Amino acid sequence: MNKIINQYQTKNATEIKDIDSENRSVAIYLSKFDVIDSDFDVIKRGAFTKSIREHGVDSPSNRKIAFLRHHDWMQQIGKFTQLEEDNVGLFAVGYLGNSTAGNDAWNDYNDGIIREHSIGFRYITDKIKFIEDASTDIGGFYQINELQLWEGSAVTFGANDQTNVVEIMKSEQKHEHIIRINDQIETITKSLVNGKGSDERLFEMEMQLKRLNSQLVSLAMHEPVLKHHSLLIEPKYDDVNWNNVIGNIKIY
Repeated sequence: MNKIINQYQTKNATEIKDIDSENRSVAIYLSKFDVIDSDFDVIKRGAFTKSIREHGVDSPSNRKIAFLRHHDWMQQIGKFTQLEEDNVGLFAVGYLGNSTAGNDAWNDYNDGIIREHSIGFRYITDKIKFIEDASTDIGGFYQINELQLWEGSAVTFGANDQTNVVEIMKSEQKHEHIIRINDQIETITKSLVNGKGSDERLFEMEMQLKRLNSQLVSLAMHEPVLKHHSLLIEPKYDDVNWNNVIGNIKIY
C-alpha cells in the first residue's frame, strides 16, 4: 500500500449532521473513529487531541484549524465554532462567513451540492502502528494514534483534492502541469520572503505552499514513499530542480 509520508494529505470524511439556517452554521463529522477506510487507516480517538488543544477553537493560537473549500487556503469559507472528539469521531460546527466564498458555500449547503467533508493533515510517522489483520487486502491496517490537523474542508459530491493529480499523472501533459505548479510555488515563496501582511496571511500562504508541494511531489516522483509496517522507502524523482522548489519549505 503506497502512502506519502510528511506531506499535506487529504482524506474524505462523512455526512452533514445538521444545517442551522438561523445561525448560518453546519454540524458535521470531519472524521470517524475505528473504521478501516480506503487507505487502510483506522483513526483512533485521541488522534486530534493535540491539534485541537494547540490550534482549536478555544486555543490561544491565532493559527486556528481552518474551515475551507476543497482544501484551498485561498477559499476560507468561515470558521469552526466547535471542534471536539466524541465517541463517534471528530465533530465540528462551522459558521459560514459573509464573503463571496462563504455565501457560495452556504447556498451550496442548502441546495445539497456540498454533501461531504474532508480533512487536510499530516501523518506523524511514530504515531502509526501496523496491525496485522488477515481480513484486509494488505494483511492488516494502519492504526493512526495522532495526526497533525490543519483544516477541514467542504467538498462537492466527494471531490478529492488529489483526483486531478491522479488523472494528470496518466496524461501527456504531466510536465506542463509540473511547471505550472512550480510557478505557483515560486510566486508564493517570493511573497513569503517579502513577509508582508499579517501572521494569519503568511500562515495561509505557507499552508497553500505545502498543499502545492504535495501535488508536485505526487506528480514528480517515480515511486511514492511507502508506508509499510515500520519501513519507509525513499522516493525517486524526475529531473526537477528541487533545490529551487522545496528546499526552503518547512514541515512541522
